[in-house]
Amino acid sequence: VQLQASGGGLVQAGASLKLSCAASGLPFSNYRMGWFRQAPGKEREIVAAIKWNGIITNYADSVKGRFTISRDNAKQTVYLQMNSLKPEDTGVYYCAARPISSYDYRYWGQGTEVTVSS
Repeated sequence: VQLQASGGGLVQAGASLKLSCAASGLPFSNYRMGWFRQAPGKEREIVAAIKWNGIITNYADSVKGRFTISRDNAKQTVYLQMNSLKPEDTGVYYCAARPISSYDYRYWGQGTEVTVSS
């Protein structure tokens, strides 16, 4: 199983980025997908999650109205559209896959770094 995250970068506050996570080696449509982030010196937190059928289950309060999670099961890819970025959005963003039957995320990508300058 491989989760390949991409799309991070260095941007100024107010800019947008779109992260992608391409999955392989698993039946993608059987997995809930999530985006997590870890800011320097902080614990990892969930940013957003989406069920196999596209129903969104989570948004962190700090990103509501600015970030949008989506998925394309045919492409086995999950996205995170991030608008109006703030310096506090800086961190390493990880995608993860959780089987429908599980409460735990089983597979994790390698992370893509997002840096938002003020």
